[in-house]
Amino acid sequence: MLGPWKNFSRSQVKNMVVYIVGIMFYKFALEWYNGAFITLANERFGNDRYRKIGILTGLNYAMQCVGSIIVAPLIKKYHTRSVLSAAVLIFGMISAILLVVDGATGGTMRFKTANKKTAYGDWNPNGLFPIYIVSGVSYGTVELIRRVIPKDIVGGDVQLLRRMDATVHILYEVAGTIGAFSSVSLIGKFGYNYSFFLSPVFFIFAAIAWRCVDPVSPRQDQNLTSLEDFERKGGDTGYIGSVLSGFVAFFKASYYGAFLVFSHRKFVWLVSGYALALYGHRYLENGLAPIFAKQVLGVSSWSQIIVGGSNLGELFGAMSVLITTNYVTTPLPWLRLDALALNIAWVLPYIAVQPGKVREAWRIAAIFLPVSFGWAAGDVSLAAYIQATLAKIESKDSSVSSLGAVMAFLYVLYIIVYAVLSTVLGNWVDKRLAGASTGSALAVERARDALKYIGGVQFTILCIVVITSTFIPKGSFAFNPKDSDFNAEDSGDLETSSEDNDLKDPIKLK
Repeated sequence: MLGPWKNFSRSQVKNMVVYIVGIMFYKFALEWYNGAFITLANERFGNDRYRKIGILTGLNYAMQCVGSIIVAPLIKKYHTRSVLSAAVLIFGMISAILLVVDGATGGTMRFKTANKKTAYGDWNPNGLFPIYIVSGVSYGTVELIRRVIPKDIVGGDVQLLRRMDATVHILYEVAGTIGAFSSVSLIGKFGYNYSFFLSPVFFIFAAIAWRCVDPVSPRQDQNLTSLEDFERKGGDTGYIGSVLSGFVAFFKASYYGAFLVFSHRKFVWLVSGYALALYGHRYLENGLAPIFAKQVLGVSSWSQIIVGGSNLGELFGAMSVLITTNYVTTPLPWLRLDALALNIAWVLPYIAVQPGKVREAWRIAAIFLPVSFGWAAGDVSLAAYIQATLAKIESKDSSVSSLGAVMAFLYVLYIIVYAVLSTVLGNWVDKRLAGASTGSALAVERARDALKYIGGVQFTILCIVVITSTFIPKGSFAFNPKDSDFNAEDSGDLETSSEDNDLKDPIKLK
């Protein structure tokens, strides 16, 4: 192997290729599915659409919280590839529900209608809630595991992790960019209600591909390797016992992850550096893009063009990390760039556009590109940093993965922030737009005024908080800290003996 991949073994390269094939299938399916859901909600919900969209996405993310926490104990007991494959297979089945419901209630594909307009089935738009809520469990499981599985493939070497994470992120965003852009064409051909008909198929393809990843060797402390072992050791407590155990695991993983984050200077800054930065990126795509597309440009589906520009920015950001991995050895420079780029959101309230012209959506996509560039570069670097650092304390608890618990806690924190703020801000936007018919000059003026606050002001505050947090780790006052200095803090705590860790671990004490 040449270039950035020269230090990977043949088996690592094989597993990487199979994993990447699966994740590209997954990303295609996800873009079509999520894009259709948000644009469909933007079309079918009434005057309180942004409050409902905030609740819809907030509940979906809340269930992602459940999925991400539950998977922490699972990846401790079973092969990661098996859990990942099962989660995405279930996701595929859930994504087909709306297609079946719409077809059964009289819905028709757009190109088959006489006026070439979307013809919905006779179902209540509020039916989007239970479907999107349930899909959140599988979504959260997959999103957490794909942040954990790289360490299973390449080990704890930070350089290999950074290169793999960057490579995966590049191809993930290639699929995401193509998926977002193609979603607009699919909506135009099949309608908002059938544009994601390929999602269930591609989810199944992803499950098959991930099942082909070679299972890693069981962890040294992994005592339960199969359901048979679990039952033989007295773990079969029936359905009610399993449910109760699930709740215990949920809170245990949350508590353990919070303990690890807040007990080390190396991790405490990730509360804002990771969770809030991720919130800003998601709100950019799921909050600002739909509002601008519907209220300013006049076409809901064009939000997918804007999201495609965001995905392209993520692609370039991941490529930059891969290229500069030997020169920018910590996530801090990228995270600071991410924070500064958030201020570009101030362009949205003031940029002059012509409603109904698709070229304007492409202009906004170009504006979103540098914002997501900074986020993706920071996210890839942070993921590698967390994976490599937590490898030192992996397996200190017999039932919860330390890496899984920390990633779960950070992901849960982001979801809580998003669920609360997106609902509150969505309700505020609806009130601002009340009384103005969609597409009118008054509606456009009020939408732009709202974007000043939910875009400009909010993202400037995020910028200040995230940049401030990057000065917490040791050695962080340097513009480009050396990896050895940056990782020196808390090294004694993280590499203490098993006996010492037992004394410091609140779960072990219990």
